[in-house]
Amino acid sequence: MGNFMSCSSSSSQSKQVKKKLFPKRSSSCKDNNNNQSSRWNRNRFSKKDDSLLNQEDAIAAAILFQQQQLQNGGAFDRSTSLRYTSGNSSKKQQALPRSSSSRARSVSDTILQPRQLLNQELKIDELETSHFVLVHGGGYGAWCWYKTMSLLEEAGFKVDAIDLTGSGIHSCDTNTITSLAQYVSPLILLLQNLQDGHKVILVGHDFGGACISYAMELFPHKIAKAIFIAASMLTGGQSTLDMFNQQSGSNDLMRQAQVFLYANGNDHPPTAIDLDKSLLKDLLFNQSPAKDVALASVSMRPIPFAPVLEKLSLSEEKYGAVRRFYIETTEDDAIPLSIQQNMITSNPPEKVFRIKGSDHSPFFSKPQSLHKHLVEISTIPAIEKCGSSVIG
Repeated sequence: MGNFMSCSSSSSQSKQVKKKLFPKRSSSCKDNNNNQSSRWNRNRFSKKDDSLLNQEDAIAAAILFQQQQLQNGGAFDRSTSLRYTSGNSSKKQQALPRSSSSRARSVSDTILQPRQLLNQELKIDELETSHFVLVHGGGYGAWCWYKTMSLLEEAGFKVDAIDLTGSGIHSCDTNTITSLAQYVSPLILLLQNLQDGHKVILVGHDFGGACISYAMELFPHKIAKAIFIAASMLTGGQSTLDMFNQQSGSNDLMRQAQVFLYANGNDHPPTAIDLDKSLLKDLLFNQSPAKDVALASVSMRPIPFAPVLEKLSLSEEKYGAVRRFYIETTEDDAIPLSIQQNMITSNPPEKVFRIKGSDHSPFFSKPQSLHKHLVEISTIPAIEKCGSSVIG
């Protein structure tokens, strides 16, 4: 991950959470004697307001009936639904999607959110694949995808988030990992066990980009698309460390945050890289909610050092046959936007998307924007490859 940016100088000196889904939002909010307000309604109602609601409903329904008569020659369209705004005549009523209900909309009814509107337009059965496989970055685990998993599953997708070896709740000691093949073995096993003809959309974040690249070379026929999120998108013969070494300048924050581990003794190369917990927020989560920073602080594990040094063998016939997409993060302090764009220039994907205002962890800081881009990429039909374009 970006966590390796300063490894070159250091090395030269010889130096799931279980998947957690959002609770589904209730289709209605209960009013009680304590005058609780609906979470979907901006206005709070007093008992007096509640007593006037039936009168207001009747008046609004009569107006609607008259409007429909004028527009439809007397025919009343019972598929039309109307939201009432609790007597605030200064505010315009908001138009909502058509509903099959013939009753007036109650203040306790849910209002469709943007992601729900997006999901309504999806035709899952018509997609090349509706199966996402989410691969975390260095130090992270499957736990980091909990928001993304919830949103995708709610939209009808099948989602697998895996713990790479020594990550998340995987029992292996990170210091014992000696190769990229060992590190990505849980992903390889998942792909091996896919039914014949079944394809997935691979999503890699951070160092997970190198991991999904490794898998693309082995199983190009099982991967419909590959999505790199602020990730190491390498060329053949390149390691993650090489990629960062090519960048000019240094990342002082990264140097300060890195803690090298020497399980084999100080006279041997590092076995893993840990991160100073006090610097996690500034480095990885500078735009993320405090609760997610807290989750990360107790869940992140050291990053195995050997896989970072390993050069990938990538061919145009296999790796190059998989459609690639890149999602940039503009407020990233771990893999700055300039480094992301250098990778894109060196190894152009089919399309580039951008999440404005996102830190290195968009699944925390901008989950809705990330979800939108993932869904959009899943719906892109097979087309002849052309020059990259950036979509903000």
